[in-house]
Amino acid sequence: MEFKVGDLAEMLEGEVLRTTDNNSVLVRIAGKQHALRLLKAGTNEFEFVLDNTFHHAKILQSGSAEVKLVLDGQPLTVKKHSKLTEVLEKASALSGAGGGDRNLTSQIPGRVVNIAAKAGTEVKKGDVIVVLESMKMQVAVKAHKDGNLKEIKVKQGASVARNDVLAVIE
Repeated sequence: MEFKVGDLAEMLEGEVLRTTDNNSVLVRIAGKQHALRLLKAGTNEFEFVLDNTFHHAKILQSGSAEVKLVLDGQPLTVKKHSKLTEVLEKASALSGAGGGDRNLTSQIPGRVVNIAAKAGTEVKKGDVIVVLESMKMQVAVKAHKDGNLKEIKVKQGASVARNDVLAVIE
């Protein structure tokens, strides 16, 4: 399983390579291998040593796709990641690519499970407009530019094909 930390200035990728002895694992973070040893594990708090440096982590919220935690006093979100997730996130970010394009389009086929914004409201680039479900995964389709959300072209529960127009942003 791979993980991504998204609250930093840049995305850090990591994965567990193998378990060694004595509550230790070998991990790869940003392309470099590190030794991690678990010292204390509670219900939602952990103490560990990463490359001879002590760290304290407290889990605030844990879901199937991400974990929100505080690591050494800094809030972080760790996303459980797969290659498919990366492809879908990139496709979602490119929805309606072309800056001046008014139409926000679906980059994947799926079913509309949530409409997160209302027509007539102001949206910022990156705001979630519609959530699609495809292959049992939910994908947020985000605004490709700042503007007024003129129209939502889909209804909750509707099926959409790739490149269908989901909304119009002016």
